[in-house]
Amino acid sequence: MSISMLMMYISFVGMFLLILAMGLIVWSRTRLRGWFSGIITFLAYLCLVSGALIILYVTFSGPTR
Repeated sequence: MSISMLMMYISFVGMFLLILAMGLIVWSRTRLRGWFSGIITFLAYLCLVSGALIILYVTFSGPTR
């Protein structure tokens, strides 16, 4: 597997984490209440930060050969 393909798969993971974070935040704010809502919100923000860091890494790592 080439480095370019690996970076593509890593970026897909980052995009999935961002979409998952969006869905978890909406779910937490509309359907959940109490401490469970807080846990899901924390998990969503964790996915948001990690997805953003992955996308930033892929973006700023530059072109591959």
